[in-house]
Parts: sequence; structure tokens; C-alpha cells
Amino acid sequence: MNTYIHSVSLDASKCTGCTTCMKHCPTEAIRIRNGCAVIDSERCIDCGECIRNCPNNAKKSICNSFDEIKNYKYKIALPAPALLAQFDNLDNVGYVMQGLLDIGFDEVFEVAKAAELVSAYTRLYLQTEGIKKPVISTACPVVARLILLRFPFLKDNLLPLLPPIEVAAAMAREGALKKNPELKKEDICTCFISPCPAKVSYARNGFGSYKSEVDLVVSMSEVYFKLINVMDREKVCEAASQAGRIGVSWAICGGEGSALFNDKILAADGINNVISVLDQIEDGNIPPIDFVELNACPSGCVGGVLTIENPYVAKNRLHTLRRYMPVSLNSMPDEESYIPKESFLGDLPSYKPLNRLSDNIGESMRLMSKIQAVRKELPGIDCGSCGAPSCRAFAEDIVMGNADRSECIIAYKGLIKQYLEDINGGEPDES
Repeated sequence: MNTYIHSVSLDASKCTGCTTCMKHCPTEAIRIRNGCAVIDSERCIDCGECIRNCPNNAKKSICNSFDEIKNYKYKIALPAPALLAQFDNLDNVGYVMQGLLDIGFDEVFEVAKAAELVSAYTRLYLQTEGIKKPVISTACPVVARLILLRFPFLKDNLLPLLPPIEVAAAMAREGALKKNPELKKEDICTCFISPCPAKVSYARNGFGSYKSEVDLVVSMSEVYFKLINVMDREKVCEAASQAGRIGVSWAICGGEGSALFNDKILAADGINNVISVLDQIEDGNIPPIDFVELNACPSGCVGGVLTIENPYVAKNRLHTLRRYMPVSLNSMPDEESYIPKESFLGDLPSYKPLNRLSDNIGESMRLMSKIQAVRKELPGIDCGSCGAPSCRAFAEDIVMGNADRSECIIAYKGLIKQYLEDINGGEPDES
């Protein structure tokens, strides 16, 4: 098993134990213990739903500080396409590119550029005979981890190609070494400007045996406030975008799929909708399709919790911006040839599935039977007062030794009422 380094964390001093985060967690990774939320690292997928919904701002994402780029001789910015959607009335992507240079980067390599190459590779991959369909995109780290934890039977459906963030980092570093032969690999910093905490975790953990080429991941909101102080749209901008409509569209739900020029595409956004689609695929209850694009955040990456703008406003801005962009500025040298070997992922990470109670099937069945028996004795109203998100989860906690029946307030209230009736000779206490 891999030790997974998470980016979502809890500030216990701000937590009131209100259960809001617990009820919104899609993998039931949060419990309330002693009046404070506790995150189960094995279940957490760093989707950021707890950050999005916490009324007390007690959940946060641990990113690299922007100042860490100063530790490197040569600094390359890798802006996610969603960054462009944070600025109002942006009619020239070059202003953002120039702004990144002005705040301290030596070079800018748009992730949208790499996204256009990945789109071309994916079009080729879908033509390969014998692959398992529907192919599910691995661009969203939340979805990839969710499948390996909760839908392990779908792991063979995952697209085995490196996501744009990795292609961009590798190409940027290689290009910098060629242009600056005096530099060593460790002198160069590839810094991804992220819209979500999941990309932070991805860069720290890699994917299976693959080690990420990204050195730092900084919050998009932090970079945004630095950019608005230096971006001057009154000046003539010489910087230019490296990508077209296809690459920029990856920031919104449906953008990746639309670049495949295939009618048999399904796209869904929002973690609950993602889970619903995966349930249908696993059950075989879905029309024949070739490719599934799933985004954990609403509207896609523009809805990440590290962004500034409302996702629907950001989505509209990108629709306006891409009207004036070419379809694509990047393609394979010979799109009918082959996908480079270095563009493929290696082996997948190994995680314990969420529904596996024990490594022994007999023991798992015994524990499941006990959980079902305990569940029948509980009220079934999923109130969350016990510190678990549902009565089913609470029953599992009891059986696994992580909770006690007395923590169910409703059941405890019933016991008290029965006790009072017994000591009053069968009559309910009127006091």
C-alpha cells in the first residue's frame, strides 16, 4: 500500500464540530470526535468539498508558498487554463503571460499547450483495438483516486496517458535545459498554478510508480492577487498565447471531450454526479460510449476551491475569450503515427478499496453481517449526531471498534425514556 500525502487539512482551532463537512464528504472520510472533525487519510480523495462547504473555514489546502520559487535559478510557470477565466474583460491572453513574467518567473509554459497534445494522443488511443471502453479520463486526480478506492473494477477503463500537467512540466524542463545548457536539472523549477487541492496531492504523490515532474504547486488565488497588481492592459503586449481553443477549453466541463471529435462522449461535473455516472458504468447501465470526461468540481477546473471567480461566471468568460482564438496551435508531428512511449503512465497506485472490511473474504462477510444487524437496530434517520455521516457508517464504526452504541443520541434518548417509564411503574414521566 502507498502512503498518500494529502493537501486538504483541518485547522482544529476553527472547527466547531458542526457536521457540515461530514455530510458533504463523498467518501465518508470525516467523523466528528470530541466536538471536532477528524479526516480519515485512507478515504480522503482531496476533492475539496469540505473546504467548499465548511462555514467556519476550518478546512484548508496546503500548497507551496509562491516565495519558494526563489530557491531555484530558473523558474517556469505552468498556468492551468482556468487561470485565464479569473480576469474580467480579458481580450488578450498575453497580458496574463506577461504578468507571470513580471511577478518573478523566467518562462511561462501553458498547460493548455500540453492539453492540445494530450487530446491528439487520446484521439489515437481511442482507435486502438482491444481497449476497454468507455475510456475514463485521468486528467482529474480526484476521479482517478476515487475509482481506485471505490470503483476498482473500473481501473482498466482509465486512460493510461499522462495528464497535461505532466506533459507540460516535462516539455518545459527539457526546453529550458536546451536553451540554457549551463543549468542543471535541479536548478529549474516547474511551478504549477493550481485551481484545486487535488493537483497539489497529485504532484506530491505521483501516480503509481510515476514521479511527478512538477516541483511546486501554488494556489491560483495567491497568484491572482499578485497578477492584478502588475497587469497593465494599457501597454502593448508582446507576449502571446501558446494554445488555441482546444487547450483553453480543458478548463470547463466538456472541453476535453469536445477535442476528441467523437459523438460518443459523456461529460459530467460535480462530485455527486461523477459518482452517479461511475455507478452506472460499473452496473453496465449506460449507453455505448467511447470516452467519459469527469470533473469533480462544478463546471470543471474553473470551479476549483483555489480559484477566485464564481465558476459559472468563469465559464462564461472562457466562452467569450475562445471565440477569438484559433482551434489549436499544437498537434503531433504525424497524428496518424503513434503515441510517444514517454506519454504513457506506468502501473496504477495500489489502495485498499473503501468497501473492503478485511483482506480475508470470510472475515469480510462476517463483519458485513454484523454491520447489517447493528444497522437494523439504529433509527435510520442519518442525523449525524453520533459523529458519523449515516447510520450505515455508524454501524460500521461500531463493528470495527471505532465507536460505541451509546453515541447514538436518538437510541440513547429512547433508553432514557424506557428507564423513566420503568421506574414510574409503566407510566411516562410527565415532568
